[in-house]
This record gives sequence, structure tokens and C-alpha cells, in this order.
Amino acid sequence: MSRDLILGIESSCDDTAAAVVDADGKVLSSAIATQTAIHAEWGGVYPEFASRAHVESIIPTIAQALAEAKIAGRDLRAIGVTRGPGLIGPLLVGLNTPRPASASAGACR
Repeated sequence: MSRDLILGIESSCDDTAAAVVDADGKVLSSAIATQTAIHAEWGGVYPEFASRAHVESIIPTIAQALAEAKIAGRDLRAIGVTRGPGLIGPLLVGLNTPRPASASAGACR
């Protein structure tokens, strides 16, 4: 029996997160890449550093969430991403990273 699985991606500020949930809202996995150490010396989030860190961590974070859920990208029914509010650079990373894969799989509408 197939399940409707959704990948959620959060990249609005300083942490990158991905999770897989089913249609009933059951969380099958959750992965987070924190940027706390990167921003510590500035006393707050430095937007350019946050953007660069998202670029470096988003693919491994998504891969970790898929692996923990024991699924492949082709098993997903949909992908949801944070589109705001937040820092524009990190939001763009989150919005644009899954597009090629989701478009080819028909999940991006």
C-alpha cells in the first residue's frame, strides 16, 4: 500500500531543517543543521553567512531526512518549503533546491 509522503524544508533564517511526514501528519523523520556556532561571534544572524551555510547544508539535511524515513525522493508525493517570512537569501536556497527533482517527478506544481 502506498503512502502519500511529503518532504518539508525550512530555511527561513539560520537553521536548515527537513522532515518527512505522511498524509496523516505522522512525522517519519526530522533533520536539522544548526548555524549557532557560525553566528555566535556576531551576536545575531549575519544574513550572508546564513545563506552560504544553507547552500552547504541543505542537500545533506534533505538526504538525512529521506534516509531516516527509509525512502527515496521518488517516493514523495509533494515537497513543501518555507516561503516567508524570513531572510531572502536563505528562503531562496530553500525554494530553489528541490525544484529540479520535484519538477521531473511531477511533484512541483
